[in-house]
Amino acid sequence: MSELPVSSHDEPEVDLPQETLIPDREGATVEPPPDLTPPLRANSSVVEAVNAFHEYMVRKGFSENTIKAFQNDLKFLTDYLGRETRLYHVSTQNLDEFLPWLAETRGMEFSAKTQARRITTMKVFFGWLHGVGVISTDPAEPLVQIQARTPLATILRDSDVRTLLLKAQDISRDRQNPDARPYLLVSLLVQTGIKKAECARLLIDDIDIAQPSSPVLMVRYREERYAHKNRSLGLTATIVPALQQYLAQYNPQDLLFDCTPRNLEYVLEDLGELAGIRYVQVGFEALRWTCAVRDFRNGMPEEQLRQKMGLSKISWRETSEKVRLLAGR
Repeated sequence: MSELPVSSHDEPEVDLPQETLIPDREGATVEPPPDLTPPLRANSSVVEAVNAFHEYMVRKGFSENTIKAFQNDLKFLTDYLGRETRLYHVSTQNLDEFLPWLAETRGMEFSAKTQARRITTMKVFFGWLHGVGVISTDPAEPLVQIQARTPLATILRDSDVRTLLLKAQDISRDRQNPDARPYLLVSLLVQTGIKKAECARLLIDDIDIAQPSSPVLMVRYREERYAHKNRSLGLTATIVPALQQYLAQYNPQDLLFDCTPRNLEYVLEDLGELAGIRYVQVGFEALRWTCAVRDFRNGMPEEQLRQKMGLSKISWRETSEKVRLLAGR
């Protein structure tokens, strides 16, 4: 799972909101979804249940990547079980044979991470059906989850962070061809650890310099379901002259960085090359992890760090473990 967690290019990050946990068998239940049409019963078909689950995910604020990943997994599961198969006919053995069926019948090869996600999909889907009382037993509960761990990221050494900033500062002060963008960009990322998508949609007004000694970056999401990612991040005073130089040079009208996210990646990669950093590709992911580890080493409380990175409590479980491991290196 990819928002701090490292994610591959072909596997979307799955970030489950807190309320979408599989129902607790010791008494906790999930609120029944209102106004399902038609209401689900144990004799409802698999496809009816999948459609109702999609409505539930949208209503509960699952991320777009999570919904797409779950829907894709459930499409394969529906093909395997049969669209009109009744829910009460689905057994643990059926579900246990699903992944081998994909491999053998469809000739599909997939990573341990994908297998783990598909097992999670079945557990969340059938756990939801059981939690709201549609089925009396959860056939996915006995499934054994695969522990798929993505490799630890490579972060920048503190000395190389300083080198990177100094090189970017030199570029901004070049007498013949000054460019303020690299320094502003890398300064923001080192200080805040924001994601590429968050950086690419920053507006000029999202950096508040009304108090020059303590400027603030506002990370905003328009969609209500992403409200937990909205946050205010403190910046150092060095951002203010960097921002003013950048605005004077580039004269952006709305977006702070009026270019494609890929162009911003090129800026970071080129800066890393100029700084002589070879052991890691300088980019958004490396700087995000670097920021998190530096904050952790500096004693930032984990809950504050989780909120700073804009992660749900579910995503933070794996991420916090990786941050601790990286900090100990």
